[in-house]
Amino acid sequence: MTTAFYPGSFDPITNGHVDVLVQALNVAEKVIVAIGIHPGKTALFSFDEKAELIRASLAEVLPEKSALIDVVSFDNLVVDAARAHGASLLIRGLRDGTDLDYEMQMAGMNRQMAPDIQTIFLPAGTASRPITATLVRQIAAMGGDVSAFVPVAVLKALKSKRKD
Repeated sequence: MTTAFYPGSFDPITNGHVDVLVQALNVAEKVIVAIGIHPGKTALFSFDEKAELIRASLAEVLPEKSALIDVVSFDNLVVDAARAHGASLLIRGLRDGTDLDYEMQMAGMNRQMAPDIQTIFLPAGTASRPITATLVRQIAAMGGDVSAFVPVAVLKALKSKRKD
């Protein structure tokens, strides 16, 4: 079974992330969505909230494939985490040339450390290219409409955070 490892912060998962996740399920039999835990960063959503939003978001678009993903956390090198979960592929989404430059550098370093793990770049769809989780958080925090950028479950969760 081909297992892919899709790392990120997913704070929150956006339509762009979902687009890449759907594509990843076309190239791998199983996808592990790996939420990076960074002690120095304060996330809007907890790991458990992110995991639930990821599952709900995939269920919105591909309910028949929901069983093909696992959601895990990691706080070490992505290649070490991928290897620990039996993944042979790293999934990275690309929005533009800036992403490509950064991701090529990371892929090169990862390849040096783990030549047995292949990086696959998946391009974001046209509608997803401008979306970043950071912009979604900022727009939502200021009361803006982010419904075009996130799955329904995330929209509801962002609105509930704003009420807090």
